[in-house]
Amino acid sequence: MPKIKTNRGAAKRFKKTGTGKIVRNKAFTSHILTKKTTKRKRDLRHGTLVHAADHKNVSAMVPYL
Repeated sequence: MPKIKTNRGAAKRFKKTGTGKIVRNKAFTSHILTKKTTKRKRDLRHGTLVHAADHKNVSAMVPYL
């Protein structure tokens, strides 16, 4: 049985917590930042958990995470 290939783009975007949950970074942080409030930009810095509906797809893309 061959090994499963990891999606390299997904491997750079997701990591696993100590309890096995998958963490992602938030979007809308790269440009057009002048119109966004300081509070909003500060909140975007912190990662968040992948939604339960997407968990199966993400774990399939990164099987050895």
